[in-house]
Amino acid sequence: MTFNSDPIVSFQEGAIFQNENKILENINFEISKGEFVYLVGRTGSGKSTLLKTLYADHSINVGKASVAGFDLTKIKRKQISSLRRKMGIVFQDFQLFDDRTVAENLEFVMRATGWKDRSKIKTRIAELTMDVGLSTKCDSFPFQLSGGEQQRVSIARALVNYPQIMIADEPTGNLDPEVSEEIYELFESINRKGTAILMATHAYSMIEKHPARILLCESQTIKQTSIESLAR
Repeated sequence: MTFNSDPIVSFQEGAIFQNENKILENINFEISKGEFVYLVGRTGSGKSTLLKTLYADHSINVGKASVAGFDLTKIKRKQISSLRRKMGIVFQDFQLFDDRTVAENLEFVMRATGWKDRSKIKTRIAELTMDVGLSTKCDSFPFQLSGGEQQRVSIARALVNYPQIMIADEPTGNLDPEVSEEIYELFESINRKGTAILMATHAYSMIEKHPARILLCESQTIKQTSIESLAR
């Protein structure tokens, strides 16, 4: 898709540490508003740490780093919730409340992020479930859903506050290939509406089917690569 050249994510000479251990260094990359970008790399290469840094679950004190207008090197604890309202976060293991229905899972997040008007909440839940293809599942509990449907709920939850960027950490890691294809198509649909997406994945076959720019975590840094290079 055509995307805005203004960056939604920007790193300049960044470095990320875990205690005294350097995880990543010389981090230099940008993600434009509305862009779709993959993040790949071996297990333990620093992908998850980078993603956690983006939503301020891991600190960064070296270099420059910003997301959605927030300076990650200077962000205060009280600002983190405001940052996360501009982001949608999707995990591999769904992280749904098992004792709440689909609608109740979404309503919980909405109320936790400041939604109060019952009619607006109801309308937004209807919009979200329609967007992810779960209009008939609002009253279902997670255990009544397939893995793919549960991931659709988690994607709907990430979309609650109209995020500028979605961060997806191996969103199809627990799904079979056919369902994974459907989830990738859903992410593409979301991206076409203007939401930037950064997706960590090992599914190179899906990258081939759904090409986009690729960032590689390797040798304690981030660099741009291609699907051809990954296939070697």
